[in-house]
Amino acid sequence: MPPVQDEPGRRQSLESIQRELTAFARRARAAAARMHPDLSLVAYTILSHLEEQQDCRATDLAAHYLLDKSTVSRQVAALERDGFIERRTDTTDHRVQVLHLAPRGVAILADARVRRRAAFEERLAAWSPADLERFAGYLVRYNADATTARP
Repeated sequence: MPPVQDEPGRRQSLESIQRELTAFARRARAAAARMHPDLSLVAYTILSHLEEQQDCRATDLAAHYLLDKSTVSRQVAALERDGFIERRTDTTDHRVQVLHLAPRGVAILADARVRRRAAFEERLAAWSPADLERFAGYLVRYNADATTARP
């Protein structure tokens, strides 16, 4: 795809998007810390991923999030030690360990979901249904594009 010419305001819009997404990421890290003092954003992301994708290996997590295997290994070990996840032997290949949410992990994610929903309800209370629909659509599009973009 050829680069888009610098249309008037495009550079300013892109800088604004970068600034706002950075602020969003900072708030996300702070929110993760409030959910559980020992739960980093990376740990919370891993738990969420395991909720969506059962039977996930640590190497799958590293590949999915483009993280170093040692980083994921440390996070997984801490989550297992704290009772948020558990390892099980893969039923199809007994040499492989798969990760699952433990009951404590399920509980913390359920609590976080309720808190997040309340925060979004409060923050977006004044937005019209049309604005919410557009915003949701843009986020879906952005994330879909991000999965196909090169790093």
